[in-house]
Amino acid sequence: MHLHILGICGTFMGSLALIARAAGHRVTGCDAGVYPPMSTQLEEQGIALIEGFEADQLALKPDLFVIGNVVTRGNPLMEAILDAGLPYTSGPQWLGEHILQGQHVLAVAGTHGKTTTSSMLAWILHSAGKQPNFLIGGVAPGLEVSGRYDPAQHLFVIEADEYDTAFFDKRSKFVHYRPKTAILNNLEYDHADIFPDLAAIETQFHHLVRTIARSGQVIASTGEQALDRVLARGCWAKLVRTGENSGWHTKELSPVSFEVRCDKTSHGVVQWSLTGAHNRNNALVAIAAASHVGVDPRTSIAALSAFAGVKRRMEVRGIVGDITVYDDFAHHPTAIRTTLDGLRAQVGPQRILAVLEPRSNTMKLGTMAARLPQALEPADLVFCFGQREGKQSLGWDPTDVLASLGARMQAHHETDSLVQAIVDAAQPNDHILVMSNGSFAGVHSRLLEALSRKH
Repeated sequence: MHLHILGICGTFMGSLALIARAAGHRVTGCDAGVYPPMSTQLEEQGIALIEGFEADQLALKPDLFVIGNVVTRGNPLMEAILDAGLPYTSGPQWLGEHILQGQHVLAVAGTHGKTTTSSMLAWILHSAGKQPNFLIGGVAPGLEVSGRYDPAQHLFVIEADEYDTAFFDKRSKFVHYRPKTAILNNLEYDHADIFPDLAAIETQFHHLVRTIARSGQVIASTGEQALDRVLARGCWAKLVRTGENSGWHTKELSPVSFEVRCDKTSHGVVQWSLTGAHNRNNALVAIAAASHVGVDPRTSIAALSAFAGVKRRMEVRGIVGDITVYDDFAHHPTAIRTTLDGLRAQVGPQRILAVLEPRSNTMKLGTMAARLPQALEPADLVFCFGQREGKQSLGWDPTDVLASLGARMQAHHETDSLVQAIVDAAQPNDHILVMSNGSFAGVHSRLLEALSRKH
């Protein structure tokens, strides 16, 4: 079958393309801005890419068009598909119907930590010799790619996103996955562009829970009131709780080590380079999920002790003049705060320079803006970037919203002035933490180059 994928350079759709290719399909695709690293990964797999969404791509005559959720009405190619009455489906629906059926799906859901937890779980299963299939929103060292599929293997780890499926299917992606093991890691309000309130997201999570068989397992973190409300609406599979005062829990031994316990039994100590309570919790739910498919917790602990983290999750991009530059995907106030708290625990009194691009739809709308001052509190200096005009412009003024941070905060509307201000402020032993869910105009590399010239 020939599949033509619209929006192929998105992380999910690009990974889906790799999986479709591994399943034996001919795959082509298009996107606005075909760019590395996804374009490189796809081309290496023999997947032809087309720039743009022009209607002349109908001449490819694929058997099926697979539509990403970046595609909207008015898209020239999509309009041509509709006018011609050609067959199309969404990426998640195609995946659920053609790949995930017959697999033991381990789905990782939650507002924060999906990519990291999915990578941990896939890494554990890989280290245990289970050879898992997976589709993850990032590339973890050791796994090398974001998507892998071998029809002979029966375990499939997937990052289960609550964002909508396509312009013609406003359900969350994860309702198409039908997991046997489901991690519900956390739940907060996000995606203000499609969900009116937290209750609407809780309903989608409840729809996910409704799809899990009685023989399956739901692993849910404690201390999450929204998840408690979801589960109170019905849970038909076995429920396993993780966290404080539950069966599975951890005991912190140092910023980079913790003991894993289930009930009264200690299974060993994870010693790794990651920091923060959020990463301990991510590890804990991954261990519990791996246990459901027969992996001994001690094996999981050994695997996580060798886990090197995920690209764009507290990734060290370089060190110049004893100044460390990090890249992190954090873009929600809770994720920003937990990331800063984790770095603070690691570096102690050394200065942290937080560089924030509020780029997600929720942040651009200003829905979470009032929570940013508290989220950024652990930083010594804060640099907030926002365009004045254009698609990525903010609907609020950082100078007003972050006024309580006083002289610690600067707002910039041009990347050149932003980079220069950070370099002027940076001192030896500083830690520059860049947080954005986009490319941020290559700020990380530009900072390292400018710091190299200065030092």
